[in-house]
Amino acid sequence: MARQFNPNQEDNFLEIGRLIHENAYLKEKKEIETSHMKIDLIRKENGKVVVGEIKKSSKFLVPSKMQLLFYLYRLKQKGIILEGELLIPKEKKRIPISLTEEYEEELKRAIKEIKELNKKDLPPPAEKISFCRNCAYNEFCWSEV
Repeated sequence: MARQFNPNQEDNFLEIGRLIHENAYLKEKKEIETSHMKIDLIRKENGKVVVGEIKKSSKFLVPSKMQLLFYLYRLKQKGIILEGELLIPKEKKRIPISLTEEYEEELKRAIKEIKELNKKDLPPPAEKISFCRNCAYNEFCWSEV
C-alpha cells in the first residue's frame, strides 16, 4: 500500500468480504472514510459511540484486532476517544476492543517497524506464511517475473 500497489480486486475473498459488509448490520451507520481509514460502521450504544470492524470470520483475529486498534489510535490522535468492536456476523460474534496503554505501545512499535520497512528500496525476501493462501496481494510475491 505504501508503494500504491492495490490488492487484486477480483480476489474471491475480497468479494466475499464486500458482500458480508454490504449485507450485515443494515440498520447501523456504515462506512466512514477519513484520514486513510475506512471504518466499517459507527453506532451509538448505551450512550457511547462504538466503531465496528466487520470481518468474514474470526480466523485472523489478531490482525483484525490490530486494524481496529489502529483506527482507535488514529481517532485518539485527533482527540476522539471511542470504543471498538469486532463484528463477525456469520459467527454471530461481537468482540469488544479498547485501546489500552499496552496496545498503544504495541501499535507505536509496529508503526515504527513499518516506516523503517517502507524506507527500504526493496522488500524483504518473500516468505510463505499462513496468510499467503488467502491474500489478495499474493500475486506480487509469488508470480513469475
